[in-house]
Amino acid sequence: MKSDNPAGYDEVEQARASVERQLPHLSAPRVGIILGSGLGQLEHRIEQASRLDYATIAHMPRPSVLGHGGQLIVGRLGGQTVACLSGRVHLYEGHGPDKVVFGVRLLRALGADVLIVTNASGGIAAGFGPGTFMLIRDHINFTGQNPLVGPNDARLGPRFPDMTEVYDRALLSLAQRSAQIIGLPIEQGVYAGVLGPSYETPAEINLLDQWGASAVGMSTVHEVIAARHLQMRVLGISCITNFAAGRAPGQLKHDDVAREAQKSSNAFCSLVETICSQISAGSLP
Repeated sequence: MKSDNPAGYDEVEQARASVERQLPHLSAPRVGIILGSGLGQLEHRIEQASRLDYATIAHMPRPSVLGHGGQLIVGRLGGQTVACLSGRVHLYEGHGPDKVVFGVRLLRALGADVLIVTNASGGIAAGFGPGTFMLIRDHINFTGQNPLVGPNDARLGPRFPDMTEVYDRALLSLAQRSAQIIGLPIEQGVYAGVLGPSYETPAEINLLDQWGASAVGMSTVHEVIAARHLQMRVLGISCITNFAAGRAPGQLKHDDVAREAQKSSNAFCSLVETICSQISAGSLP
């Protein structure tokens, strides 16, 4: 019988079962990774990789946006077993919030208790120009939607999950040390998640700036809410690919965002791989 919640616990379990049928020798991943726009090169660093197209996974929504491949890759990165979602879906594609977070719930069902969520974003804070990397220390959900609206299934998490400390402090410290190991300058800041798909107006960016946002994008916040609902430890990394509207001359184009993400790809891949190697070495309390 179909669940009342179209992306609830039963559907996640069916997705997990379909993955495990296709990958019968799957080792449970400790770390789940979601790759943002143009950041898919990380998948090529995953060793002993097994790949499944989203189309072969029960109930898994498929992305339609440039830079989002649509594969689940399971393997080893930095000596750590990982499950990587190469590509995500967004609210602006017409998906409901429950579908946007379906991949996160699948990663948890496969065994991941750590989530590394990444995105390409626009820089708001002074000095946050293209090529900047930002560890997310907090976020603002400016989308007007929440993936936990509706009946709560206690098998996924509590009715009212706490969001006081969404981004794990120990993971933030580990990521900061990892950046130092590879000599990568890195910032910390607040990510503002907006609905899209239109880019923000300069007035909206000024408002977000006054609210304390350092960067802005069209993803991440719902995935992180769902991850905390599932009691996962979360690390967020933004790759700043453009100045937010009104922060620099010219118009914003998605092709430019994807191109800039590609330029930052090697440094990004090295950072995430080093983070995974540190987790594998037991550096995460």
